[in-house]
Amino acid sequence: MRAKELKEVVGALIKQNLPIFIWGSPGVGKSSIIKQVSSSGGLEFIDLRLSLLDPTDLKGIPFFNSQTNEALWASPNFLPKSGEGILFLDEINTAAPSVQAAAYQLILDRKVGEYELPIGWAIVAAGNYESDRGVVYKLPTPLANRFVHLSLEPHFEDWKEWAYKADISSEIIAFLHFDNEELFKFDPTSNEKAFATPRSWEYVDRVLKSGLDRVLTHKAIKGAVGESSANNFISFIKVMSTLPNISDILDGVSVEIPKDAQSLIALTTGVVAKAKDAKSKQLENIINFSLSLPKEFAIMLIKDIQSSAIEIEHLSAFENWVDEFSFLLE
Repeated sequence: MRAKELKEVVGALIKQNLPIFIWGSPGVGKSSIIKQVSSSGGLEFIDLRLSLLDPTDLKGIPFFNSQTNEALWASPNFLPKSGEGILFLDEINTAAPSVQAAAYQLILDRKVGEYELPIGWAIVAAGNYESDRGVVYKLPTPLANRFVHLSLEPHFEDWKEWAYKADISSEIIAFLHFDNEELFKFDPTSNEKAFATPRSWEYVDRVLKSGLDRVLTHKAIKGAVGESSANNFISFIKVMSTLPNISDILDGVSVEIPKDAQSLIALTTGVVAKAKDAKSKQLENIINFSLSLPKEFAIMLIKDIQSSAIEIEHLSAFENWVDEFSFLLE
Protein backbone atom coordinates (compact mmCIF):
# COMPACT_ATOMS: atom_id res chain seq x y z
CA MET A 1 0.00 0.00 0.00
CA ARG A 2 1.30 3.45 -0.94
CA ALA A 3 1.69 6.21 1.65
CA LYS A 4 -1.23 8.21 0.22
CA GLU A 5 -3.50 5.20 0.39
CA LEU A 6 -2.33 4.34 3.90
CA LYS A 7 -3.10 7.85 5.17
CA GLU A 8 -6.61 7.67 3.78
CA VAL A 9 -7.31 4.21 5.19
CA VAL A 10 -5.86 4.99 8.63
CA GLY A 11 -7.77 8.28 8.77
CA ALA A 12 -11.03 6.45 8.12
CA LEU A 13 -10.44 3.46 10.40
CA ILE A 14 -9.38 5.41 13.47
CA LYS A 15 -12.76 7.15 13.37
CA GLN A 16 -14.27 3.69 13.81
CA ASN A 17 -11.97 2.93 16.77
CA LEU A 18 -10.45 -0.01 14.90
CA PRO A 19 -6.95 -1.04 16.07
CA ILE A 20 -4.51 -0.90 13.12
CA PHE A 21 -1.17 -2.62 12.59
CA ILE A 22 1.17 -1.18 9.96
CA TRP A 23 3.85 -3.48 8.59
CA GLY A 24 6.91 -2.18 6.78
CA SER A 25 10.66 -2.58 6.41
CA PRO A 26 13.05 -0.32 8.36
CA GLY A 27 13.12 3.32 7.35
CA VAL A 28 10.04 3.44 5.08
CA GLY A 29 8.31 6.11 7.20
CA LYS A 30 5.68 4.25 9.21
CA SER A 31 5.83 6.54 12.23
CA SER A 32 6.12 9.69 10.08
CA ILE A 33 2.93 8.84 8.22
CA ILE A 34 0.97 8.31 11.43
CA LYS A 35 2.27 11.62 12.77
CA GLN A 36 1.03 13.28 9.56
CA VAL A 37 -2.40 11.66 9.98
CA SER A 38 -2.49 12.88 13.57
CA SER A 39 -1.42 16.41 12.65
CA SER A 40 -3.82 16.76 9.72
CA GLY A 41 -6.70 15.60 11.92
CA GLY A 42 -5.82 17.95 14.77
CA LEU A 43 -5.19 14.98 17.05
CA GLU A 44 -2.71 14.49 19.87
CA PHE A 45 0.02 11.93 19.28
CA ILE A 46 1.70 9.65 21.82
CA ASP A 47 4.55 7.44 20.61
CA LEU A 48 4.88 4.46 22.97
CA ARG A 49 7.74 1.99 22.46
CA LEU A 50 6.62 -1.29 24.05
CA SER A 51 10.11 -2.73 23.59
CA LEU A 52 11.28 -0.35 26.35
CA LEU A 53 8.60 -1.37 28.84
CA ASP A 54 8.01 -4.10 31.38
CA PRO A 55 4.56 -5.72 31.69
CA THR A 56 3.85 -3.77 34.89
CA ASP A 57 4.60 -0.49 33.09
CA LEU A 58 1.37 -0.93 31.14
CA LYS A 59 -0.83 -2.44 33.80
CA GLY A 60 0.51 -0.18 36.53
CA ILE A 61 2.02 -0.77 39.93
CA PRO A 62 -0.15 -2.46 42.57
CA PHE A 63 -0.83 -0.64 45.82
CA PHE A 64 -3.00 -1.35 48.87
CA ASN A 65 -6.07 0.80 49.52
CA SER A 66 -6.40 0.78 53.33
CA GLN A 67 -9.92 2.22 53.20
CA THR A 68 -11.38 -0.61 51.12
CA ASN A 69 -8.80 -3.29 52.01
CA GLU A 70 -8.33 -3.90 48.30
CA ALA A 71 -5.31 -4.06 46.03
CA LEU A 72 -5.50 -1.55 43.16
CA TRP A 73 -3.31 -0.77 40.17
CA ALA A 74 -1.81 2.71 39.78
CA SER A 75 -2.11 3.38 36.05
CA PRO A 76 0.96 4.83 34.25
CA ASN A 77 1.02 8.59 33.66
CA PHE A 78 2.22 8.27 30.04
CA LEU A 79 -1.17 6.99 28.88
CA PRO A 80 -3.73 9.64 27.84
CA LYS A 81 -6.45 10.66 30.30
CA SER A 82 -8.60 12.88 28.08
CA GLY A 83 -8.94 14.52 24.67
CA GLU A 84 -8.57 12.93 21.24
CA GLY A 85 -5.51 11.44 19.63
CA ILE A 86 -3.55 8.45 18.38
CA LEU A 87 -1.74 6.09 20.76
CA PHE A 88 1.04 4.76 18.56
CA LEU A 89 2.57 1.46 19.68
CA ASP A 90 5.72 1.49 17.58
CA GLU A 91 7.94 -1.58 17.14
CA ILE A 92 5.37 -3.65 19.00
CA ASN A 93 6.76 -6.96 17.74
CA THR A 94 10.18 -6.14 19.22
CA ALA A 95 8.62 -6.15 22.68
CA ALA A 96 9.03 -9.24 24.84
CA PRO A 97 6.08 -11.67 24.67
CA SER A 98 5.15 -10.82 28.27
CA VAL A 99 4.79 -7.14 27.32
CA GLN A 100 2.79 -8.03 24.21
CA ALA A 101 0.49 -10.09 26.42
CA ALA A 102 -0.02 -7.08 28.70
CA ALA A 103 -1.07 -5.09 25.62
CA TYR A 104 -3.82 -7.59 24.69
CA GLN A 105 -6.47 -6.02 26.88
CA LEU A 106 -5.50 -2.44 26.03
CA ILE A 107 -5.78 -3.15 22.31
CA LEU A 108 -8.98 -5.19 22.33
CA ASP A 109 -10.91 -3.81 25.31
CA ARG A 110 -9.26 -0.36 25.36
CA LYS A 111 -8.41 -0.77 29.04
CA VAL A 112 -5.80 -2.43 31.20
CA GLY A 113 -5.85 -2.77 34.97
CA GLU A 114 -7.61 0.28 36.42
CA TYR A 115 -6.94 2.32 33.27
CA GLU A 116 -9.38 2.91 30.39
CA LEU A 117 -8.42 4.58 27.10
CA PRO A 118 -10.57 7.69 26.46
CA ILE A 119 -13.18 7.34 23.70
CA GLY A 120 -11.45 9.91 21.48
CA TRP A 121 -8.21 7.95 21.29
CA ALA A 122 -7.34 5.40 18.57
CA ILE A 123 -4.68 2.68 18.73
CA VAL A 124 -2.22 2.25 15.86
CA ALA A 125 0.71 -0.17 16.06
CA ALA A 126 3.65 -0.73 13.73
CA GLY A 127 6.46 -3.19 13.27
CA ASN A 128 9.03 -4.60 10.85
CA TYR A 129 8.53 -7.82 8.92
CA GLU A 130 9.94 -10.94 10.53
CA SER A 131 11.92 -11.52 7.31
CA ASP A 132 13.79 -8.22 7.81
CA ARG A 133 16.21 -9.88 10.23
CA GLY A 134 15.47 -7.39 12.97
CA VAL A 135 15.18 -8.36 16.63
CA VAL A 136 11.49 -9.26 16.52
CA TYR A 137 9.22 -11.78 18.18
CA LYS A 138 6.55 -13.58 16.23
CA LEU A 139 3.26 -11.80 16.86
CA PRO A 140 1.01 -14.20 18.79
CA THR A 141 -2.12 -15.18 16.88
CA PRO A 142 -4.53 -13.83 19.55
CA LEU A 143 -2.80 -10.44 19.43
CA ALA A 144 -2.53 -10.40 15.64
CA ASN A 145 -6.26 -11.05 15.34
CA ARG A 146 -6.96 -7.88 17.29
CA PHE A 147 -5.71 -5.65 14.42
CA VAL A 148 -6.56 -4.59 10.91
CA HIS A 149 -3.24 -5.30 9.14
CA LEU A 150 -1.87 -2.91 6.50
CA SER A 151 1.48 -3.02 4.67
CA LEU A 152 3.43 0.07 3.65
CA GLU A 153 5.64 0.05 0.56
CA PRO A 154 7.82 3.05 -0.37
CA HIS A 155 6.80 4.85 -3.57
CA PHE A 156 8.82 7.64 -5.13
CA GLU A 157 5.94 9.91 -6.21
CA ASP A 158 4.55 9.96 -2.66
CA TRP A 159 8.00 10.60 -1.23
CA LYS A 160 8.70 13.36 -3.77
CA GLU A 161 5.53 15.24 -2.84
CA TRP A 162 6.56 15.10 0.82
CA ALA A 163 10.19 16.00 0.03
CA TYR A 164 9.32 19.24 -1.75
CA LYS A 165 7.14 20.35 1.17
CA ALA A 166 9.82 19.31 3.68
CA ASP A 167 12.47 21.36 1.83
CA ILE A 168 14.65 18.32 1.08
CA SER A 169 17.68 19.26 -1.05
CA SER A 170 16.85 19.41 -4.75
CA GLU A 171 19.95 17.32 -5.49
CA ILE A 172 18.45 14.40 -3.57
CA ILE A 173 15.00 14.74 -5.15
CA ALA A 174 16.51 14.96 -8.63
CA PHE A 175 18.77 11.95 -8.09
CA LEU A 176 15.94 9.77 -6.80
CA HIS A 177 13.70 11.01 -9.60
CA PHE A 178 16.31 9.84 -12.09
CA ASP A 179 16.68 6.45 -10.37
CA ASN A 180 13.61 5.58 -8.28
CA GLU A 181 15.16 2.31 -7.13
CA GLU A 182 17.72 4.24 -5.08
CA LEU A 183 14.97 5.40 -2.72
CA PHE A 184 14.84 2.04 -0.98
CA LYS A 185 17.59 -0.57 -1.30
CA PHE A 186 17.16 -2.68 1.80
CA ASP A 187 18.48 -6.22 1.51
CA PRO A 188 17.89 -8.29 4.67
CA THR A 189 20.55 -10.80 3.54
CA SER A 190 23.27 -8.14 3.36
CA ASN A 191 25.63 -7.41 6.24
CA GLU A 192 26.09 -3.78 5.21
CA LYS A 193 25.13 -1.48 8.07
CA ALA A 194 24.15 1.54 5.95
CA PHE A 195 21.55 1.29 3.19
CA ALA A 196 19.20 3.57 1.30
CA THR A 197 15.72 4.18 2.74
CA PRO A 198 13.45 7.25 2.83
CA ARG A 199 14.71 7.85 6.38
CA SER A 200 18.41 7.62 5.47
CA TRP A 201 17.95 10.00 2.51
CA GLU A 202 16.53 12.49 4.98
CA TYR A 203 19.79 12.04 6.91
CA VAL A 204 21.70 12.79 3.70
CA ASP A 205 19.76 16.06 3.44
CA ARG A 206 20.96 16.99 6.92
CA VAL A 207 24.53 16.03 6.00
CA LEU A 208 24.42 18.33 2.95
CA LYS A 209 23.22 21.18 5.18
CA SER A 210 25.75 20.50 7.96
CA GLY A 211 28.57 22.65 6.60
CA LEU A 212 31.12 19.83 6.37
CA ASP A 213 33.82 20.07 3.71
CA ARG A 214 33.46 18.04 0.52
CA VAL A 215 35.56 15.05 1.60
CA LEU A 216 33.86 14.64 4.98
CA THR A 217 30.45 15.19 3.40
CA HIS A 218 31.05 12.30 1.01
CA LYS A 219 32.16 10.05 3.85
CA ALA A 220 29.10 10.95 5.92
CA ILE A 221 26.78 10.27 2.97
CA LYS A 222 28.33 6.81 2.59
CA GLY A 223 27.65 6.26 6.28
CA ALA A 224 23.98 7.11 5.74
CA VAL A 225 23.01 5.26 2.54
CA GLY A 226 25.89 2.90 1.86
CA GLU A 227 28.85 3.16 -0.50
CA SER A 228 27.11 2.20 -3.75
CA SER A 229 24.18 4.64 -3.41
CA ALA A 230 26.50 7.36 -2.11
CA ASN A 231 28.87 7.04 -5.09
CA ASN A 232 25.95 7.19 -7.53
CA PHE A 233 24.56 10.25 -5.77
CA ILE A 234 27.90 12.05 -5.69
CA SER A 235 28.34 11.41 -9.42
CA PHE A 236 24.88 12.86 -10.02
CA ILE A 237 25.75 16.02 -8.06
CA LYS A 238 28.64 16.59 -10.45
CA VAL A 239 26.14 16.59 -13.32
CA MET A 240 24.01 19.18 -11.54
CA SER A 241 27.00 21.48 -11.14
CA THR A 242 27.19 21.83 -14.95
CA LEU A 243 23.56 22.92 -15.38
CA PRO A 244 22.34 26.42 -16.26
CA ASN A 245 21.96 28.92 -13.42
CA ILE A 246 18.43 28.55 -12.05
CA SER A 247 18.43 32.22 -10.98
CA ASP A 248 18.67 33.12 -14.67
CA ILE A 249 15.56 31.06 -15.37
CA LEU A 250 13.67 32.87 -12.59
CA ASP A 251 14.80 36.21 -14.03
CA GLY A 252 13.58 35.26 -17.52
CA VAL A 253 17.07 34.99 -19.03
CA SER A 254 17.33 32.54 -21.92
CA VAL A 255 19.44 29.47 -21.06
CA GLU A 256 20.71 26.49 -22.98
CA ILE A 257 18.48 23.44 -22.49
CA PRO A 258 20.31 20.17 -21.71
CA LYS A 259 19.73 17.26 -24.08
CA ASP A 260 20.05 14.20 -21.83
CA ALA A 261 17.31 12.98 -19.45
CA GLN A 262 19.56 12.97 -16.38
CA SER A 263 20.37 16.68 -16.75
CA LEU A 264 16.77 17.59 -17.58
CA ILE A 265 15.50 15.88 -14.43
CA ALA A 266 18.17 17.62 -12.35
CA LEU A 267 17.34 21.01 -13.87
CA THR A 268 13.55 20.79 -13.52
CA THR A 269 13.83 19.54 -9.95
CA GLY A 270 16.07 22.45 -9.06
CA VAL A 271 13.57 24.87 -10.60
CA VAL A 272 10.69 23.41 -8.56
CA ALA A 273 12.72 23.79 -5.38
CA LYS A 274 13.36 27.47 -6.14
CA ALA A 275 9.75 28.08 -7.12
CA LYS A 276 8.67 27.79 -3.47
CA ASP A 277 10.09 31.26 -2.74
CA ALA A 278 9.50 32.80 -6.17
CA LYS A 279 7.45 35.94 -6.75
CA SER A 280 4.62 36.09 -9.29
CA LYS A 281 6.82 37.43 -12.10
CA GLN A 282 9.41 34.73 -11.45
CA LEU A 283 6.69 32.07 -11.54
CA GLU A 284 5.57 33.49 -14.88
CA ASN A 285 9.16 33.13 -16.11
CA ILE A 286 9.31 29.53 -14.89
CA ILE A 287 6.11 28.67 -16.73
CA ASN A 288 7.41 30.31 -19.92
CA PHE A 289 10.70 28.44 -19.50
CA SER A 290 8.82 25.13 -19.30
CA LEU A 291 7.54 25.72 -22.85
CA SER A 292 11.10 25.34 -24.11
CA LEU A 293 11.47 21.88 -22.51
CA PRO A 294 10.56 18.54 -24.06
CA LYS A 295 6.82 18.06 -23.45
CA GLU A 296 7.15 15.33 -20.80
CA PHE A 297 9.53 17.49 -18.75
CA ALA A 298 7.35 20.58 -19.16
CA ILE A 299 4.37 18.68 -17.75
CA MET A 300 6.48 17.15 -14.97
CA LEU A 301 7.76 20.60 -13.97
CA ILE A 302 4.32 22.20 -13.75
CA LYS A 303 2.70 19.23 -12.01
CA ASP A 304 5.48 19.16 -9.40
CA ILE A 305 5.01 22.88 -8.77
CA GLN A 306 1.29 22.34 -8.26
CA SER A 307 1.82 19.35 -5.97
CA SER A 308 4.09 21.56 -3.86
CA ALA A 309 1.06 23.76 -3.12
CA ILE A 310 2.46 26.68 -5.16
CA GLU A 311 -0.43 28.65 -6.67
CA ILE A 312 0.10 29.36 -10.36
CA GLU A 313 -3.40 28.83 -11.77
CA HIS A 314 -4.20 32.56 -11.58
CA LEU A 315 -1.21 33.56 -13.72
CA SER A 316 -1.73 34.48 -17.38
CA ALA A 317 1.34 32.43 -18.34
CA PHE A 318 -0.35 29.34 -16.89
CA GLU A 319 -3.41 29.93 -19.07
CA ASN A 320 -1.12 29.99 -22.11
CA TRP A 321 0.60 26.85 -20.86
CA VAL A 322 -2.71 25.01 -20.53
CA ASP A 323 -3.65 26.03 -24.09
CA GLU A 324 -0.31 24.62 -25.27
CA PHE A 325 -0.55 21.28 -23.48
CA SER A 326 -4.29 20.74 -23.03
CA PHE A 327 -4.29 17.84 -25.47
CA LEU A 328 -1.75 16.01 -23.32
CA LEU A 329 -3.63 16.65 -20.07
CA GLU A 330 -6.93 15.12 -21.19
